[in-house]
Order: sequence, then structure tokens, then C-alpha cells
Amino acid sequence: MKGMNSFLVTFSLLALVSTLASASDPSSLQDFCVALDGTKHAVFVNGKFCKDPKLVTADDFFFSGLDKAGNTSNAVGSRVTPANVDQIPGLNTLGISLVRIDYAPNGGLNPPHTHPRATEILVVTKGKLYAGFVTSNPDNRLLTKVLKTGDVFVFPVGLIHFQFNIGKTNAIALAGLSSQNPGVITIANAVFGSKPPINPDVLTKAFKLDKEVDIDPMKGVQHFLVVFSLLILGFTLASASDPSPLQDFCVALNSTKHAGIFVNGKLCKDPKLATSDDFFFSGLDKPGNTSNAVGSKVTPVNVDQIPGLNTLGISLVRIDYAPNGGQNPPHTHPRATEILVVTKGTLYVGFVTSNPDNRLFTKVLKTGDVFVFPVGLIHFQFNIGKTNAIAFAGLSSQNPGVITIANAVFGSNPAINSEVLAKAFKLHKKMVEYLQTQF
Repeated sequence: MKGMNSFLVTFSLLALVSTLASASDPSSLQDFCVALDGTKHAVFVNGKFCKDPKLVTADDFFFSGLDKAGNTSNAVGSRVTPANVDQIPGLNTLGISLVRIDYAPNGGLNPPHTHPRATEILVVTKGKLYAGFVTSNPDNRLLTKVLKTGDVFVFPVGLIHFQFNIGKTNAIALAGLSSQNPGVITIANAVFGSKPPINPDVLTKAFKLDKEVDIDPMKGVQHFLVVFSLLILGFTLASASDPSPLQDFCVALNSTKHAGIFVNGKLCKDPKLATSDDFFFSGLDKPGNTSNAVGSKVTPVNVDQIPGLNTLGISLVRIDYAPNGGQNPPHTHPRATEILVVTKGTLYVGFVTSNPDNRLFTKVLKTGDVFVFPVGLIHFQFNIGKTNAIAFAGLSSQNPGVITIANAVFGSNPAINSEVLAKAFKLHKKMVEYLQTQF
């Protein structure tokens, strides 16, 4: 009987709090779980209290201000402006966030750091950056690339990485991260600035330093050089959105040559043959052609464009919208939450919750505004301005998938029986047949 009671208690606890995770942040069991700081009108899910869904508004998925430059007048010459669950409570449980990074001219640095819970996919929107990451022990390979405007680079989860402005003007980048709260460990600060300090004997031996060296005040150029010494340590913490990898990365292959293992749906290149080009894409500075029926163009940067994204649980898109009504029509991403920032123009955006409520949440977004579309929900963007508009979006899967509602329903191959659609949409059969000819 005691055994049965123990089982029932354990089962009850598991029913309340499940910590199994194969998504970036623990997988949600509802459309969203808007974070609360208090317990009123709340339940506890995935580490944050959830607001009563009936009290949720579009503002819970909205943030304004990524058009504003960060103050780079500091020791490293950079500023990171986050849009995570602390700024957008609707991101809770949805496994993605966004940052803007500003870099001062002539050496502005986002110093070597790790994100223990997220892969990062970064696009340069202005300037020129020298960027790179270091693999884990024992190889500790440094993979670097010079990035210009429109270039994209991937930093795998948990690995030490950096960006350095090698241009004479300020630089700007936007980055998606595959966690609502990716965490940041700035290596120099953590090792030489911990509270209380790490025993100097430990650091002296770890970094092969003379004990007479004054470790604590390392700043400026010396600070930077010491940080690079730390690159030999490497990190392998992993908690990615698509099934969690068991290695630093798994660069996708289209053939079996140099492969031999099959992970998460893609063949993996031998890690010793991986190069920085496997984590790189160029071209997001170029506008997409919007001369089509819907007046928009999505330019994806997923595992098909960047094979190094394989297993890392994130991707990026640029979306261009024609003036006066260009739209990204109602669609879903079956495997990803989307976090979108407008970089030009004005968009009317929204999403619809699942049955039975089917609530519509909408917002008008201007340049610098951010909005979240929860995984699997039908959503759209519509250009209400008189000029073209541009947005960038991070998605919490290396291959998020897209289901454009009208195309899937009325343009399937073979066609769905017209009687099924007539009844489902309460339309005359002839109207359904007409719609099917349009797709």
C-alpha cells in the first residue's frame, strides 16, 4: 500500500510539474503562458506564473524601441538591447528571444561570452564585424568570418563567441536566440570578476600565469587578451529547441560522403571538415521581389541555406512588403514561435488563438517595434503604409515549416473534396470550386 501511495504522490507531482524537454525551453501545453510577477489569476508553468488567458492582450506580445541606438560609451564599446521574456511576457514558454547589438567604431566589442541555453543567429544590418566561435575540448577550433551588411552567422549553443567592429563607423546587428531567457556568461567577468573572487591559486594554475601577475585589474587590451586565453576552455552546455544535440554542431550534408551518423533528420558532416562557411549566409541586405499576388517576399535563412544550423533549433527570415497592402498572408509555423522586428515601415499584424475562443490579437507596428507569434497559431502581417516595409524575424526551429492557410485548404494536391470544404466553410459548392481554381 505504501508503494501505491508513493506512486500516486509521484504521479500527482508529475501531473503538476513536468520538466521533460525536447524543445528549447520546456514545451508549452497551451497557446501561450504570459508571464506574471505575482500569483493572482495565475498557474505555475515552465518557471513563470501564467496570466489568466482571458486577461491577456496584444501588449503582452509587444515591445517598442529596437530602432533606438544603444549607448556604446563603455569599456567594451558595445551595447546589447534585449527583447526577452522580461520585456515581452508573452514569450514565456515559447523558446525564443531577440536582441539588438550596437558597436562603437574602431573596435567596439561584444566580448567573448556564451549563452548556456541558446543558439544565436545574427544578421548585420549596418557596418562590418569580425565574428567567431570556438569549439569545445579537445580541438578548440576557432571558426571566424568577416561579416558585412546583410550577412548572417550562427553561434552554436553554449560555445564561446564574440563580435568585433573592424569598421570606422558604428555597426548594428540583430540576433535571434533559441530561448525566452538564453542567459549570458561574459567569460572575463565570470572568471576574474566573480563574487566572491575565485582563489588566485586556482586561476594562476588554470591560466599558467605567474603568481606575481595582478589578475584582478585586467582591463582594456590586457582584458581582451586574457579573454582569448580563455577560449581554450570551451563550453558544451546544450538545451536547444529542436532535439538537443550531443555535440557542438552537426553540419547538414546532402550526401553520405564524410557522414556516417544520422542525427535529427540530417546527415552530419565530419566535424573536422566543418568550416566557418557552414555557419554563414550572405544576402539579407537585398530586397525581395514583392511583385506577386500577395505583395510580399520571404527570404529564409534556415538549415537549407546554413547547414551549420542543423540540430541548433533556430532560423531567421527577412520579409519585404509592397506599399499599400503588401501582406504575408495568414499562415502557421507548425514547429516554431516567431519573434519579428520591423526595420522599415508600418505593419498591421495579428494572430488568432486556438479553439474554442479563437481570439484575435492585433497591433500596429512601426520601425523598431517587436511582436511575437506563438508556435502553431495562425498569424499575418499587412503593410498599411504608402512605402515598402521590411521586417526580420527569428524562428525557434532550424526548419520551422510554413502552412499558408488559403493555399493549403483551397490549393492542395490533389484537391480536398469540394463538399467537405463547402460544409466546413458554409459556402456554396460552386464558390468552393471557384476558390480552388484560384490556388
